[in-house]
Amino acid sequence: MDWFDPADGGITRRGLLAGAAAGAAGLAASPALGQSMVDLRLPGGNGGRPLTTAFPQKGSMILQRMHPPLLETPMSVFDGDVFTPNDRFFVRWHWGDIPTAIDVKRYRLRIGGHVDRPLSISMADLLRMPRMELAAVNQCAGNSRGLFQPRVPGAQWGHGAMGNAKWLGVPLRHVLDLAGVKAGAVQVRFNGGDQAVLPDAPDFRKALDIDHARDGEVMIAFAMNGEQLPLLNGFPCRLVVPGWYSTYWIKILDRIEILPQVDDDYWMAKAYRIPTAPGANVVPGTKDFPTTPINRMIPRSWITSLEEGQSVGLTSVLPVGGIAMGGDSGVARVDLSADGGKSWHRATLGPDPGKYSFRRWDARIPVAGPGQVSLMSRCWNMAGVAQPADPIWNPGGYMRGNIETTMVKVG
Repeated sequence: MDWFDPADGGITRRGLLAGAAAGAAGLAASPALGQSMVDLRLPGGNGGRPLTTAFPQKGSMILQRMHPPLLETPMSVFDGDVFTPNDRFFVRWHWGDIPTAIDVKRYRLRIGGHVDRPLSISMADLLRMPRMELAAVNQCAGNSRGLFQPRVPGAQWGHGAMGNAKWLGVPLRHVLDLAGVKAGAVQVRFNGGDQAVLPDAPDFRKALDIDHARDGEVMIAFAMNGEQLPLLNGFPCRLVVPGWYSTYWIKILDRIEILPQVDDDYWMAKAYRIPTAPGANVVPGTKDFPTTPINRMIPRSWITSLEEGQSVGLTSVLPVGGIAMGGDSGVARVDLSADGGKSWHRATLGPDPGKYSFRRWDARIPVAGPGQVSLMSRCWNMAGVAQPADPIWNPGGYMRGNIETTMVKVG
């Protein structure tokens, strides 16, 4: 794309301002949905979903919902590069009033509240500021919700409500310093293009503690994987909160408010909350328990080179590959089992793009003979936290992270 000039060191201000609005403007037009289907193999049934190319700037995606759009990445995509292609990156919006075009020249990011100098920042201003790049997984809090048993309400995602990218942008701390955060600031609240349809519906806003917002890793990103953000992924800029679930990664970010108190809005005080119990796990059906806003991600791993139910030729050694993430810490190791968890073998880790990124792993695992083989992968992160064997349950369907099983047939 002509706005991206490697010879000029990356994103050019002139190119983005000239080319971005046109790239975003096509969201209003959509071709017909595709007719092919994918089976997410949800334990509660009803796992069939259409594959669609009906959304601009997106390739073939699993359609979970049209309005507002929920698009899931097919697991086969994750068997390629550890960085998820932008056109296959998952999409999750909360409300139906989504902009279909952005006038970049009129766009402003406004910073106010408990500050010395309220600001109104244009994209041209933002692109002049110091930049940072960081690899990080963006994962929906409800990723894999469709596997919860008993089933819980909400989007019945498979494992594909996630993606990994190299994010390029401006440190949030730099913008906050320009505004001059006053003493006594407690949290920073973010708002964007995920707008409520009805006047009395709660606007989608999220908040971070002031020290977290100023940690130098949280960023205002305007590019992913060397290209401008697709509109459905937050163009022209979005918040990136490495190691935290995507509910905080506000898309089409346009307002930042510094608060002298804890945010008590709906989306912090009532929604996206998890049990304070270990592992966010409660007995199915439990309703009254203390909660806290969902926050840090946990280690996870998936087998991507083989699909559930796939048949492979007779062999004594089976090549298996996949991806892992450490959550809020780097991937330390991945173990693989071919006998349902009775014995484990160390996988070989690929290059480390950074502690918040996916990391590729591969192994050659001995198999006993022909028949059904139960493959399991387990990730340990740098903090010493490992995936648990047993799945959790909570009524939000959040934070699934147990060891997953892939059944294949050998011979």
